[in-house]
Amino acid sequence: MSALSLVLLLLGASVFAVVICRRFNLPPVLGYLLVGSLIGPHAFNLMADVHRAEYLAEFGVVFLMFSIGLEFSLPKLYTMKRIVFGLGLLQVAITMVLTTGLVMLFGVGWQLGIALGGVFAMSSTAVLTKLLAERMQLDSAHGREVMGVLLFQDLAVVPLLVLIPSLTQPPEKLAMLMGVALLKAVVVLAVILVFGQKLMRKWFHIVARAKSSEVFVLNVLLITLSLAALTELAGLSLALGAFVAGMLISETEYRLQVEEDIKPFRDVLMGLFFVTIGVKLDLHILVGHWWQVILVLIGLLLIKGLVVGLLSWRLGATPGNAIRSALWLCAGGEFGFVLLGEVAHMPKAVEQVALTALVLSMLAAPFIVHYSEKLVMRFVASEWLMRSMHLTKIAVQSMGTEKHAILCGFGRNGQYLARFLGQEGVNYIALDLDPDRVREAAAGGESVVFGDATRKDALIAAGLMRASVIIVTMSDTPLAEKVLHHVQELRPDLPVVVRTIDERDMGRLAKAGAAEVVPETLEASLMLASHALVLVGVPINRVLKRIRETRSQRYRLLRGFYRGLTDREEEAEHQLRLHSVWLEPGAAAIGQTLAELDLDSLGCEVSAIRRRGIRAIEPAPETCLEAGDVVVVLGDPEAVAAAEHRLLQK
Repeated sequence: MSALSLVLLLLGASVFAVVICRRFNLPPVLGYLLVGSLIGPHAFNLMADVHRAEYLAEFGVVFLMFSIGLEFSLPKLYTMKRIVFGLGLLQVAITMVLTTGLVMLFGVGWQLGIALGGVFAMSSTAVLTKLLAERMQLDSAHGREVMGVLLFQDLAVVPLLVLIPSLTQPPEKLAMLMGVALLKAVVVLAVILVFGQKLMRKWFHIVARAKSSEVFVLNVLLITLSLAALTELAGLSLALGAFVAGMLISETEYRLQVEEDIKPFRDVLMGLFFVTIGVKLDLHILVGHWWQVILVLIGLLLIKGLVVGLLSWRLGATPGNAIRSALWLCAGGEFGFVLLGEVAHMPKAVEQVALTALVLSMLAAPFIVHYSEKLVMRFVASEWLMRSMHLTKIAVQSMGTEKHAILCGFGRNGQYLARFLGQEGVNYIALDLDPDRVREAAAGGESVVFGDATRKDALIAAGLMRASVIIVTMSDTPLAEKVLHHVQELRPDLPVVVRTIDERDMGRLAKAGAAEVVPETLEASLMLASHALVLVGVPINRVLKRIRETRSQRYRLLRGFYRGLTDREEEAEHQLRLHSVWLEPGAAAIGQTLAELDLDSLGCEVSAIRRRGIRAIEPAPETCLEAGDVVVVLGDPEAVAAAEHRLLQK
């Protein structure tokens, strides 16, 4: 198989995997593994040269470790030191010890036991971080524990990448080899970190002066691969050098830009890495070892869950939060596959069982998280009491208030809004999930309590049945929809004002029951326009009238935008956009009226028509199109394409 054929096969398989997983809301890594198993030698055998693919995919690990290095922060480690170096360190160490002991009971060597312990000790940073963010639990007690443990696991990968390859050596040589490897690592890291900091900042200043995005990206690739090659020459792993490169750049002011530039390379190559891991999955062996897979899967979930839960409880967490942390962290993670690829001379059956157990645990992780709260409430009696006390505190805060406002979120926008309400003498109560913010604001006299606005009982305790308005101050559409669902169920007459980023979700939120939807981007455009119009001499009364008209028409004038190359990151599947269609002589639409064309049936509307240099906004349905007209259509990408076809087809 040629190199081009191999790359095309891997890219095609990766695209297919991501599309399928996105459709079913599953982690893409599972799709990569599944597709890899199908195209591998144990299924359809489409990949003839596996070793060449593995070499290419190894760079995925390099850029993943580079990204971890970019996130490395000594101040962050210091603020979370109790969780990171307490709970995190103990979880990894005890999991490795218990795994080694269990493996040795089945007659397997302790070296392989240590390696498998490192593999199973990892949890999925990508999956769990996303789930925490979606549930707005990053700042909760168990959320901080989960993030702290994940941070230590990411750091633990670095020494494990040095340790695991050395375990294949004879016991009498192992200590010496480990000592030499650690000495090399310390020397190389010391030289790079001591002399690299100043050089890295100066070098980036020189590159940045070129003011070229291409040069900047090439420079990032050069530094990453150069340090990876340097550590490989020292007898260490490529991934260690990439991690150090990330650490050095994280201390410069270019960290965020580098993170954005490197993300496409990391995601593509990591996808190829997981495809090559999936290639190793042999379904024929698994059929004969299915009970071992189930046993290892149950053992993995139980052992990690018990270790995390008991450690969390002993380190001061409540029983409920300890169980939550245990359920969140009990499954395996993507770094387990990375470490599994470093284990040499592993028996085929052991590799297959471990690989499949990891895949199944990651598949089960979202479901375990989904039911974690129900499990905690079922088995921890004190959680009911704490929940009741929590709701009572919210109810006490809102007691005695009538026709007040409920603010869902007390970030900057929520706080600014609270000041306006206070100046007008309007009572309010704010619900927020950041304990530090709630504590500080409450101490300052603000009417804010810790509470989840997406929960029906919290809204009722905040006085939903007596309130005059609810304002969702966070631009989070799924959160707003949950609030709207509860309001429609309990008080459909209560107006809800929702904040969103742009016009993308205005129709969706209005359909869910929002009385008003305030898009940030459009409001910012209105403010810019109002100031600009006043400064160029337009009377203030006319400016205010224009703004009122635009708002009364639900921002119709400002809907949609002309897409450019820089809009890729903002683009969504159903993002409304403007598109100009020039009617050259012979176009099908010439001589027809807008009503006859019926573009509305395609989900598209005509925003404007430019004829002989004159632009007519929102033309009438009876407008007849002529040759040379430029028709500006508004709709999502599919609707715009269909409208253009109807206008031009002959």
